[in-house]
Amino acid sequence: MKNKVFAVAGLLAVLAGPAGAQIVVGVGSPITGSDAAFGAQIRNGAEQAAADINAAGGALGQKIVLSIGDDAGDSKQGRAVANKFVGEGVTFVVGHFNSAVTMPASEVYNEAGVLEISPGSTNPQITERAMPLLFRTCGRDDQQGMVAAKYLVAHARDKKIAIVHDKSTYGKGLADEARKALAAAGIKEVMYEGLNKGEKDFTAMVSKIKSVDADIVFFGGYFTEGGLLVRQMRDQGVKAILMGGDGIASQEFASIAGPGVEGALMTFPPDPRKRPEAAAVVKTFEAKGYNPETYTLYAYATMQVLKQAIEKAKSTDPTAVAKALREAGPYSSVVGELSFDAKGDVTRADYTIYEWRKGADGKVTYQQIAD
Repeated sequence: MKNKVFAVAGLLAVLAGPAGAQIVVGVGSPITGSDAAFGAQIRNGAEQAAADINAAGGALGQKIVLSIGDDAGDSKQGRAVANKFVGEGVTFVVGHFNSAVTMPASEVYNEAGVLEISPGSTNPQITERAMPLLFRTCGRDDQQGMVAAKYLVAHARDKKIAIVHDKSTYGKGLADEARKALAAAGIKEVMYEGLNKGEKDFTAMVSKIKSVDADIVFFGGYFTEGGLLVRQMRDQGVKAILMGGDGIASQEFASIAGPGVEGALMTFPPDPRKRPEAAAVVKTFEAKGYNPETYTLYAYATMQVLKQAIEKAKSTDPTAVAKALREAGPYSSVVGELSFDAKGDVTRADYTIYEWRKGADGKVTYQQIAD
């Protein structure tokens, strides 16, 4: 999938309007780097939502203007993007995607009084730090780790399960949550190992997986390393099924993994593209030749929620908007109604199980197999 983004000439035209008639929203995501496919989703979703909101009159009669920040999925660059937004006077941020980026960036926002809503950072610790201006529209890894473990307990209790993670905040966090949930069910993994994000050769890791004769490899990490791991497992004759989380929820995973990806499992919420609330927006994206998979619609929903909270607060003050987010919900969105708890987490946790299967068109994609 190309990192295709949409033209924003119409959106930027509002910059010619009078001072004070705009709400500038920072959008931080990995536009470049190994996770750029997710960054493109977040940017595209936010841009389309801003365009649609502006076409309907904006928020409190003010147009929304986006400032894009490329964090490259790197914690240091993420902090630099956060400082850039603060320097520009941005008071609202949609982002970031990687948990390892959101953690340090949120510290900058918290100190500067900037309200941040992440559409994709799932590490539990993000909202366990008592930051009143920090929210997310996605779930948490302790939730999806539990769903993954429940599935494995029901369908693979007698199988040998290896756990591999990419040492990232997200990847290790997800692996640890799944491991914890499996242990609570009386299942002990046959291997627990970490690989290095960014590496390409996993020969040694595959050899370890082969040596323990694993039937299932639970992988905490992103689609690049996950795809390479599957491809190299198959190259070495390892038939173990890989199961991952939302970090592999991209067609890029299948592109990298190759034919051996069939049968891989994944946790992610029910496909937002199939929700009736998203039908019109999905058609808009498809008319542009873009498939709004995974986090595209979560970014769109984040912008919708922000717009509604601003209007319910009757203010663009971040503290007032944060209060409205916690107290004035639920908020309607393309991913369904969303409400937030005192920590800033969504109150609805709806992870489910997908399997990567070949469709009638011969293309391997993820298909929901459990509620």
